[in-house]
Amino acid sequence: MDSTWQRVQSMYQWTLENGDKRTDPWLLVYSPVPVVVIFLVYLCVLWTGPRLMKHRGPVDLKGVLIVYNFAMVCLSVYMFHEFLVTSRLSNYSYLCQPVDYSTSPLAMRMANVCWWFFFSKVIELSDTVFFILRKKNNQLTFLHIYHHGTMIFNWWAGVKYVAGGQSFFIGLLNTFVHIIMYSYYGLAGLGPHMQKYLWWKRYLTTLQLVQFVLLTTHTGYNLFTECDFPDSMNVVVFGYCVSLIFLFSNFYYQSYLSKKVKRI
Repeated sequence: MDSTWQRVQSMYQWTLENGDKRTDPWLLVYSPVPVVVIFLVYLCVLWTGPRLMKHRGPVDLKGVLIVYNFAMVCLSVYMFHEFLVTSRLSNYSYLCQPVDYSTSPLAMRMANVCWWFFFSKVIELSDTVFFILRKKNNQLTFLHIYHHGTMIFNWWAGVKYVAGGQSFFIGLLNTFVHIIMYSYYGLAGLGPHMQKYLWWKRYLTTLQLVQFVLLTTHTGYNLFTECDFPDSMNVVVFGYCVSLIFLFSNFYYQSYLSKKVKRI
């Protein structure tokens, strides 16, 4: 038991001491403990929220959701701009890009937007809270919980150890998708009269799938080439994207294809 506890302590100490010294002082980065606490609170909300709302009516969050969704659009536009412009100014390669750990203005600018991307994943946990308050428990799928709950850990590790380099490609694609996704939710929140303009929801899911296929291909390529970027990170991203391809493919089938099959 003592040796197990010592290994845990040693691993925790290694986690603290081997991070990116530029990002360590930033909010929620130095230690994994705050992110773990956020995740545990998230799980508690998932467990207690629907039970507390069981005998209550849904909360009207129309105004809150409109502001929230369009604020997320603005944040996503900012991050997409920063990922795109900073990578272009730094002459980033889309095939293999090591992390620049210097404190040059461009390296710090890329690290900064990586932190904002991580923090946006913390903010996005609010999506789940809104579903619970509105009693949209059918939206609390395994895909939703898995995706939201794991992204905070993935990008905490990204900011802690590889704030830049080819990590930028994930942020670039994901922020582009989120501009469109939160625009859709923001427009939908304006009322039923907008539904006739929102025929493209199916294509949003398709775009999400294309995103994960591109990330899997990009990461897979780097696993089999010489690139000064941690293979451990590439393995995690590759496996994670494969899991999301399966989950989103199943969601697409259940939402858009199975109904057609039943009609036939």
